[in-house]
Amino acid sequence: MSEIGVRPTVMQVAREREDVVVGDEIVRHKFSSRVIHWMVALFFFTALLTGMPIWSPVFGWMAYFFGGLTVCRWLHPWAGIAFAVASLVMFVDWLAQMRFDEHDRHWNVIQYLRFSGAEDQEVGKYNAGQKGFFWAAMAMMLVLLLTGIVLWWSAYFSQPFRSVSILLHSLAFIGFFCAIVAHIYLGTAAEPGTFRSMTRGTVSKAWARLHHPRWFREVTGGKP
Repeated sequence: MSEIGVRPTVMQVAREREDVVVGDEIVRHKFSSRVIHWMVALFFFTALLTGMPIWSPVFGWMAYFFGGLTVCRWLHPWAGIAFAVASLVMFVDWLAQMRFDEHDRHWNVIQYLRFSGAEDQEVGKYNAGQKGFFWAAMAMMLVLLLTGIVLWWSAYFSQPFRSVSILLHSLAFIGFFCAIVAHIYLGTAAEPGTFRSMTRGTVSKAWARLHHPRWFREVTGGKP
């Protein structure tokens, strides 16, 4: 890719393009991708925080932030639907970049979690762990959606079916929550410089070279 040397245009470039060098930065996520990501996050946490008071009285105090348990019972399923729709939009937008390739089989999760900085030189824009998280998140979203429909219109389903749906819905939300906590940690404290790729859309060349070497080479044409 050709290098755009005018630094003041970085935010403008990041609105419509990605995988392009702008001065000392590389545009990783264009504006529309960032909006989709934050919409998914917004609806997920809305569904989470309205669902927990319904799930257990232990979290009943959370209902007061939304105007009471009655409001949570009304808002939760609609937030869940919005979360599912936003996730499907993200799926379509990111699908091409989240397909596993031959390089992903060599990715070492143990070495990655040690934060040694010794990334595989063939790691592309997304490593195998990030791709795996994407597919796991889509699967858990689907489980939450389908079981949520059963619980929303429970009168149309048998008691055994409702019981299984309650269990699966609970397991999926717990799993999703734990995955999101790890996702936030890895995107902030564990790898400084990552979070801004979802705020301003860019990362430094040094960050790209360290964490995603093959993507760095592809974008810069191999330039140091």
